[in-house]
Amino acid sequence: MAFEVEGKLYKKFDTQQITDSFRKREFVVEIQDGAYPQLIKFQMTQNNCEKLDGFEEEKQIKVTFSLKGREYTKDGRTTYFTNLDAWRVEKVGSEASQSAPDNAFPGANDEPVGMDTPDTDDLPF
Repeated sequence: MAFEVEGKLYKKFDTQQITDSFRKREFVVEIQDGAYPQLIKFQMTQNNCEKLDGFEEEKQIKVTFSLKGREYTKDGRTTYFTNLDAWRVEKVGSEASQSAPDNAFPGANDEPVGMDTPDTDDLPF
């Protein structure tokens, strides 16, 4: 199940090589929650780590993520971990429209001018 949240990129960290085959990159997003802002830490793993390179701290972003949880037992003591695994990051606001790719799908406002006259309507119904 995917979740989304919008907020300000508060802090991004360097990629960490955890093992020979696993790497992760953490970042923090500040979201507004009533009177008190919340600082939420996310992680990106493996090939997703580079997706954060083009984003600057203090800018608005939208993060798409999954909840991941697991149980870990060591020396007879069990603990539980929850991770917010981000897999998509997008710019929000005026920056998003400026950085839209050239191959983006047209929106409702992208209709050609003058196409609403009766002589240009070629639909049979």
